[in-house]
Parts: sequence; C-alpha cells; structure tokens
Amino acid sequence: MTTLRDRAAIIGIGQTAFSKQSGITEHRAACEAIRAAIDDAGLAPKDIDGFVRYDIESNTELALIYSLGIPHLRFFAGVTSGGGAVCGTLVLAAMAIATGQARNVVCFRARNRGKRSISTPGKFGGGRPWERQPQQVADFYQYHTPFGLITPAQEMALIYHRHMHEYGTTTEHFGQVAVAQRTHAERNPNAVMRQPITLSDHQSSRWIAEPLRMLDCCLETDGACAVVVTSRERARDAQHTPAYILAGAQAEGPIHIQLSDYFTHRNEETGGRSVAKQIYEMAEVSPRDINAAMFYDHFSPAVLTSLEDYGFCKPGESGPFVAAGNIQWPHGRLPVNTHGGSLSEAFIHGFNHILEGVRQIRGTSTCQVENAELVLVTSSNTDPTGAVLLRR
Repeated sequence: MTTLRDRAAIIGIGQTAFSKQSGITEHRAACEAIRAAIDDAGLAPKDIDGFVRYDIESNTELALIYSLGIPHLRFFAGVTSGGGAVCGTLVLAAMAIATGQARNVVCFRARNRGKRSISTPGKFGGGRPWERQPQQVADFYQYHTPFGLITPAQEMALIYHRHMHEYGTTTEHFGQVAVAQRTHAERNPNAVMRQPITLSDHQSSRWIAEPLRMLDCCLETDGACAVVVTSRERARDAQHTPAYILAGAQAEGPIHIQLSDYFTHRNEETGGRSVAKQIYEMAEVSPRDINAAMFYDHFSPAVLTSLEDYGFCKPGESGPFVAAGNIQWPHGRLPVNTHGGSLSEAFIHGFNHILEGVRQIRGTSTCQVENAELVLVTSSNTDPTGAVLLRR
C-alpha cells in the first residue's frame, strides 16, 4: 500500500510581520510570505510548480504566479474550511509530490483578520466574517444565525460547556492553557502579545461567550505564512534541516455547526480521533513518542479536547493534565504551542503552527524542545480536520 510516509519534506518557511492592522493587502502579504519561504528553501520562483491553499483564501493561483514570476503550475488545489484546512494543505502537497504531479509545492495562508482590515468584498475578504453575514444564510447556519448563535465563540461555548458538565473541567483549566502559551510567547519576538499574564488576569478578563473569556480567544491578526514542500530526495540537499512529513491525514466528523451530531458522538468518534488513528498507524508511533505538539487553538479549551483526541490523556483528564504543567516549556511532558499559538503569537488560521513545528525540527525555536525528533501539528478538531507528524 502506498502511503505518504517520508515521501516529502518541508524545506522552506516564510512569514510576514504579524499585526492588528498591517495596512497591506492580503495579496501582498501572501507574496511576501511565499517569497520568503522560497528564499529560505534556496530556490527561485521558477522552481515552484505547485500551490495548495485554503478554499476560502482570497488569493488566486493566477494572481500569485503573475506577481511572483512563476512560469507555470503543474498542480494546484484547495482544502475546504478555515481552521480545518491547516494540515490538509501539507497532505495534498505531499500527495502531489509522491505521485509526480509536482516537484516543489508552496502551501500558504494570508489573512487580514483585524476588525478594520477589509481588503476585498465578501465574507472572506478580511475583517471578521461573522460581521459580514449576508441577509440570507444557507446550510446549517440557517438553524443558528437567525437565533443569535453567530460568532465562533458562541458556537464553541456550547461544546466547552458540555465538556465542563461531563468531566468537571473548569475555566481555570482554560486559563492555564492561556498562561502557558503566553509564557512561550514572551520569548518569541514575532508574537503580537508578549506581556506576561497570570491565572488571575485570565479569570478577571471579560466574558466573550460564557464560559469563554477574552484571554481564551485567539488574536485577530493580519499576516501571512508559507512553506515549500519538496521530495525526500531533493530535501537531502536543502540548506536547512528538512522537516520530513512522516504521516498526514484528513477526516470529516461531527463539526461545530452540527451541534447535536457533535454532542452525540463526542464520546464515540470525532474527526480528531479518526485522524490520530490514521497518522499513528502510518508513522508506526504512539503519543509517547511525540516531543512537542502544535494544537489548533482558536480558543484555549481546544487544546484540552485535542490532548484527549490525540491520546495524550483520557477523556476528561485534560484539565488536570494542563494544571500539572505538562504543556509548559521547558519541563512539561508535552510542550504545546511553543511559539505562543493563536492565543498569543498570531491567528493565521493555524498555519503559523506549521512553521513552529518546522523550527522545532530545525532546532531554531525560541522555546526549543531538547532533541525534538517528532512534532505533531493539528488542524481544528471541531471542523473538517487533519494532522501531520513532522520528523527530523
């Protein structure tokens, strides 16, 4: 059976500065991040023959090849969803390379998410998408939006309330995630939020959608990130330590806009649990082998449910797990989001987590895990989801 195991590697990473209001378009941000990744890979634009993006990305392949001077593409694709698309981009890139459809593939995300950072018309043209809902809504949103369930925080609050009800999880557990990641961000010069916070600061921050407080929520950030993926053979000549894609998978399961289904199946099967089984089987590893994890963290409790879905603790044990300091660098059992994550570094729809995973493999993180050989990166576990295992 053909698998993705070790067939491709990330050899270049790039990003823009992260800010609340960049003043540049999403197109320019994408070009800057992609060019930085190509330079970091030791390549030129003419060497790129593939693109993978999020479906909701405002940048088109045609516009990018014109602006970057790329002669032509042999492969291009998109991955559905927002936070659920993160790792799927790498899975598609690795598939394209493994099957000979492309030689060097760029995966990227550019997003102006600041409240006033609107660059193009439409719901996904910058700014906060829930503030730009059309007058008529379709799909599952028609059962939520007219009744006031509009923002991601409101949707996720119901799921996290259920976790608290079933397992005794507390808002203090949420706060310990936020404090740990802010501690990591203090060392990261690229992080938007570097001022230290305490658990008391978290508990006194205002409610956004109970039980979520302001310090539980990801940052509204402008910026872009990109990576270059190539074959195992070409990666051996890379100018930086390659981050090999040891395993990767996607899954569709109960998601946050199908709330009754999500509640029904939470204790049986989730997209995250399905992906975990796939990648551990492909890589022939277990959670005990993983040195660091970059969990999608649009809200701090997402780290708790990810710890459970990916087998680092049993359902209901994630709160005590983080309370014991297990996700804190440098002494935690599993350092999590060592760049500060979406709560403190930036919210680039989770793509900056991939870059931090690569830095851990290279040994260049500002919170470097000693002898990091295997790093887990995940997409949102309440959307169509995915995950990759990166190895040295």
